[in-house]
Amino acid sequence: MIQFRRQVSIATLRVLAVLGVLAPLGAAQSFQFAPAQIPQGAPFNNSYSENFDFGDLDLDGDQDAVVADGDCCNDQNRLWVNMGFAQGGTLGYFEDRTAQQFPAILDTTRDMDLVDYDSDGDLDIGVVNTSSSSNQTSRFWTNMGGFQGGTAGFFQDQTALRWQELALNNGSTQCSSMPQAQVLASGGFIDWNGDSVYGDLDNDGDLDLVHASYGPALSGVIPSRIFFNDGQGFFREFNPSCHQQFGIAVTNGQPALWAQGTFLEGTTNVLGESADIANTPMAVELGDFDGDFDIDFVLGSCRTPPPRLFRNMFAELGSLVWRDRTFAQLDSPPISSTSYEQEMGDMNGDGDLDLLGINWNAFFDRYQDNDGTGVFGTPLILPNSSTADMDGELLDFNGDGNLDVLVANTAGPERLHAGDGLGALVDVSSTELPLDSSSTRCTETCDIDQDGDFDVMVANNLGEPNDLLLSVGTGFDSHPALLPRLEQAPSRAPSAQPTVVRVHAYDNCSWDVMRYNKMHVQYQVDGGEFTDQPMRHAGGQLFRGEIPGTLVGQIAYRVKSRDEHGNVAFSALLSYTAANPNCTGNLSSYCTSKVSSSGCLPVVGATGVPALNNPAGFVITSSSLEANKNGLQFFGTTGEVITPFQDGWLCVAPPLHRLAVKASGGGAACSGALSYTLAEVLASESGGALVVVGQLVNQQGWFRDPAAPSATGLTHGLRYIVCP
Repeated sequence: MIQFRRQVSIATLRVLAVLGVLAPLGAAQSFQFAPAQIPQGAPFNNSYSENFDFGDLDLDGDQDAVVADGDCCNDQNRLWVNMGFAQGGTLGYFEDRTAQQFPAILDTTRDMDLVDYDSDGDLDIGVVNTSSSSNQTSRFWTNMGGFQGGTAGFFQDQTALRWQELALNNGSTQCSSMPQAQVLASGGFIDWNGDSVYGDLDNDGDLDLVHASYGPALSGVIPSRIFFNDGQGFFREFNPSCHQQFGIAVTNGQPALWAQGTFLEGTTNVLGESADIANTPMAVELGDFDGDFDIDFVLGSCRTPPPRLFRNMFAELGSLVWRDRTFAQLDSPPISSTSYEQEMGDMNGDGDLDLLGINWNAFFDRYQDNDGTGVFGTPLILPNSSTADMDGELLDFNGDGNLDVLVANTAGPERLHAGDGLGALVDVSSTELPLDSSSTRCTETCDIDQDGDFDVMVANNLGEPNDLLLSVGTGFDSHPALLPRLEQAPSRAPSAQPTVVRVHAYDNCSWDVMRYNKMHVQYQVDGGEFTDQPMRHAGGQLFRGEIPGTLVGQIAYRVKSRDEHGNVAFSALLSYTAANPNCTGNLSSYCTSKVSSSGCLPVVGATGVPALNNPAGFVITSSSLEANKNGLQFFGTTGEVITPFQDGWLCVAPPLHRLAVKASGGGAACSGALSYTLAEVLASESGGALVVVGQLVNQQGWFRDPAAPSATGLTHGLRYIVCP
């Protein structure tokens, strides 16, 4: 197994040492409670909280927090603003700004996703709601900065506007699967949404939505759905079957909407004949499991149905559809367990996504290694698993570059497992975590005070206050991301359409933290200077970038990653060619030949096309030469000249590059000839680095002619342009 090693940033080590955040070896607990740094008391911090998310909502350079409240009943979600930088307070201290900056809406929220769904450069919020208390929809809260024309960090509910064409189905251009009875007059639709996740499912540059549904009373009768983004944050259902349900419940035998085959509850089929798209997912996790640069996902399951793994078949079929591969790629699917939640990360440093299942194996947490093709192997049980485990968070608490696991428990203390970078996990809770018996639903990591380590926000239920676990500086981040796989771009013709490339990125944190890494695709043309183009997080470990499509020549490219702590990484360097596919080489003659001593007028010509994809098929021939004399051809890439040379004319501008000496052959006068292929030009001592797509090449023949002045002969010149 190949092990990728992350490099330590020496500059980062020096800076952190100066700042005094290098803790001595053997220090006490890695985390401590910091209640003074977060809001306290009613109504700011005393609810039934389900989740946190972090992001720079007001674009002032620090990480703010949102709190998903209402697990028990309809409640107000909260906004906690980080008071550093532009706020004029202390970095890492939060103030509740809900009343000033959030819509005043009471609902039963399960999660809040920070995502720039309208592509205007600031983070909007997808609110995940359930109809357990009353009929309600998941919502879209739009950040009013960017091209919304307002102030960043202030949000407006635009739910009715952004759900598009619900229950509209004309059999062709409108293909909603839901019945009219499921649609709410106020906007949105009745649903039991346990979790949602955003990613660029169709590789068009915007973020689409996987909307997981568990059904009333965890019945598993409501299909999970996929909604595509139109690029401006308006979402329409992706339903290539165009089937519309008669009722809100899915029935066996109907088309599986976005998946291959027909719907069949509990199916074990893995060939695309049937799929189970309606189980009880409390969580959905996406990423490129099989390394083909498209997005697969896992729907976790609560109670008895097994989780479901869906493979994106675009790379295999050329059309966008998912196949239920649960019983082919998920070793020992847990058929009887709570199967509450899952996380994905490279736990063993081999450059693929491994799987961490919380309460997946008859109430045990488990780890499964990815074999690199998306098949997750025999489960390994995490130590001290509990039936009350609810959530897992990946982080590097001790700064060794390996992923560790923090497990939230709803009936006891949290647990912290230290990873060794090879897939093994050791419970270190007793020495690294303060004791806490709150009813915890979720933990989320973020460097709230930008001191180089990862802090933890804890979402508690039952009206207990949420907690901040502040890292005390034992695990500063000095490890750059790992970029093991970059998409190969095909050769192409220039056009207005960009060249799209995607890259796999792994870091010593969860993808929810890594998505904020500054990622750029860097490209150069014909060996020139690199130009940076920003990339966008596409979901899971994938980032997507665009190289301008109008470029012509040999295009080399790589990806640069810079994380929030200044650690920099580069991918491998790849290349492709960009030129006119109808390229003929534009062959033409110029300059003047030197008449030989036998009265021959040497010429140079060519057959074929000077194409890099078939260099042996382009043959350049000097003919009408003196017979049985040695000669050669030479070329240049800096243009043409017409300069007196050896009583003839030099037609190629220096520097000149000689090809191998050959004998002209022949018998009668003027019957000699010398032939060379483009492959020989490419293989010449210094020619290979010079001759690229779009390059103008000038070439000329030279031969021995002892009876002539200067004892040499010269052809005229030939010019051509190198094709792909």
